[in-house]
Amino acid sequence: MTWPADLADTAHRDLARDPVLRLLLAAGPLPELRPAPDPFASLIRSVTGQQLSVKAAAAINERLSAATGAFGVEALLTASPQSLRDLGLSWAKVRTVQAIAVAASTEQIKFTELAALSDEAVIEALLPLPGIGRWTAEMFLMFGLGRPDVFSFGDLALRKALDLYYPGQDHASLVLGWQPHRSFAARLLWRSFHITPVITPAD
Repeated sequence: MTWPADLADTAHRDLARDPVLRLLLAAGPLPELRPAPDPFASLIRSVTGQQLSVKAAAAINERLSAATGAFGVEALLTASPQSLRDLGLSWAKVRTVQAIAVAASTEQIKFTELAALSDEAVIEALLPLPGIGRWTAEMFLMFGLGRPDVFSFGDLALRKALDLYYPGQDHASLVLGWQPHRSFAARLLWRSFHITPVITPAD
């Protein structure tokens, strides 16, 4: 799925009506929002990077990519759990990564067709997988599929940002007012905290 070329311009104009977001926009243009070229690999990378520094996650993903032919489904399926553990994955991540590979192999999840599904349908498809909660699925919508209108109240940093910038306000109604650009608003709030979201199993 591709978004209109002027999506960021429209989002900037609409979000600038919010006085807080207008100040955050003054720090620079909206962060880019685009689908990952390989949604399956994007989800694998996200899971393997759980609760790790960016540097550590990149090192593990580099080793895993090299060992599996750029996150090949069959290679992940046939790899022994110990071999994946030896690459730096925890046992919980080994289980999740191989469950994702099974889901792709059996077409329980058709990753090439996820772009055509609604946000909620994507979430429903991912939630049955071990180690995948709603927050993880929402992060995948944003960073794997590049969806423009996702906001995760399960994200601690976003909740802290709302408490800081909008104390005493009805946050649910506030965020609803940012439709259909909630992903852009989330990226602005993260950027204000100098945070790059990393998928964690905390959801």
